[in-house]
Amino acid sequence: MEKFEYYTPTRIIFGKDSEKRAGEFIKLYGGKKVLIVYGGKSAVESGLLKRIEDEVKAEGIEYISMGGVIPNPVLSRTREIIKEALNFGCDFVLGVGGGSVIDTAKAVALGLYEPETDVWDYFAGLKKPVKSLPHAAIITISAAGSETSDSAVITNDEITPHSKRGVNGDFNRCRFALMNPELTYSLPKYQISAGVADIFMHTSERYFASIIGNHLTDEIAEGLFRNIIKYGEIGVNDSSNYEAMSEIMWSGSISHIGITGLGSRGDLPKDGDWACHQIGMALSAIYDYTHGATLTAIWGSWARYVCRNNIARFAQLARNVYRVEEASDEKACELAIVKSEEFFKRIGMPISLTELMGRAPSEEELVALSENCSFGKKRNIGAFMMLNYEDMYNIYKAAI
Repeated sequence: MEKFEYYTPTRIIFGKDSEKRAGEFIKLYGGKKVLIVYGGKSAVESGLLKRIEDEVKAEGIEYISMGGVIPNPVLSRTREIIKEALNFGCDFVLGVGGGSVIDTAKAVALGLYEPETDVWDYFAGLKKPVKSLPHAAIITISAAGSETSDSAVITNDEITPHSKRGVNGDFNRCRFALMNPELTYSLPKYQISAGVADIFMHTSERYFASIIGNHLTDEIAEGLFRNIIKYGEIGVNDSSNYEAMSEIMWSGSISHIGITGLGSRGDLPKDGDWACHQIGMALSAIYDYTHGATLTAIWGSWARYVCRNNIARFAQLARNVYRVEEASDEKACELAIVKSEEFFKRIGMPISLTELMGRAPSEEELVALSENCSFGKKRNIGAFMMLNYEDMYNIYKAAI
C-alpha cells in the first residue's frame, strides 16, 4: 500500500439527545462567545434552535444565531455572517444543519480567523489558509460528512456564471460533532435520497483511485457500500426507522473521514478521484441542483467512460458489493455500473441529465458546463483517469 498520514481529531457524540450537550462541549473547547449558524425555518419551527440556545445559555456562554443558509451555500451570505460575527466578537462557531450549513460554518470560521483576507481568496486558491476559528457541528441531515471531513465548499453567487469551489485542510476539522439520528426523521424523502447518494459517492470517489492496494481499506469501503445500499433504501422509505437512520448518519461520517482512501492514491486530490464531484459541482453552480442528484445523474456516464482504465476494479465492486457471480471482468464491470444505477433509481435519484433537468440539455449548455468544470479549459480533473475539457464534454454528452 502507499504511504499515508491519517488525522481525525473530531470528537463524535452519537445517539439520542446528543444535541443537549452542546453547551457542555463548547465550554470544554473554550468557547465564550458563540455564533450559531443554521439554515431555514425548520430549525426554528421544530424548536431545535431554541433547545440549543438554552443549552448554551445554561453554561453561561454568550451567543448570536444567524440563519439563511441555503442548499449549495453562497458566498454573499457567508460574508454577511462573517461581518456580524466580527461585530459580536465571536470566538467559536457552531453549525446546526446539514452539509451546506456546516460548510458555511467552516467558511465563516476561516474568514473570522484572518478577517483582513476576503474569504473567497481561500476558495479561489489565491491564498493558502493555515488556521481557522474553532468550530463544531450538530447534524440534522445525513449526507455531506462535513462534520468529519477536512473540506468545505461554497458557491460564489456574485459572479456570472456562478463558481462552486472547495478548500481542504486540517483547519476545517470540527472540534466535535453531536449526532442524533432522530433529528433526521422529519426530512423530505428527496432530501434523504440525495444524502444517501452523496454518501455512496464519497465512498466511490476514494474507491476509484489511481493507485490501489490497501486491502483493508477496500474491505471498509466495500462494507460501507453494502451498508448504505441496504439501510439507505430502508431509510428513504421509512424515515422514522431509527436503525436505518442511524446507519445512514454514521455511514455519512465514515464515508468522508478519509478512511476509505487510506493507502491508495489519487492526484487531485491525493486520496481519490473526485471527477464526479467536480462534474456535478458545475451543475449545482449553474442550475442550483441538489448535490447528490447531480452526482447520480452523471456517475453512469463517467463510469462507462473511464472503466477501461481498470476494468478489474469495477468487476471487484460487482463481486464484493453486489455479490455478482460472473467470471468475465468485462461483464462484471458493466453489471457493477448497471446495479449502481438501479440502486439510484430505487431511492428516487436521476441517472441522466434529462431526468435531472426534466429535459435534454442543449449543445450550448453542454459547452457551458464543460467550460465551468474545466475553469475555462485551464484544468484537468480526476485520478482514476485524468480528464480534460473534451473528456468532460463527452461525459456530459453521454449523460443525456
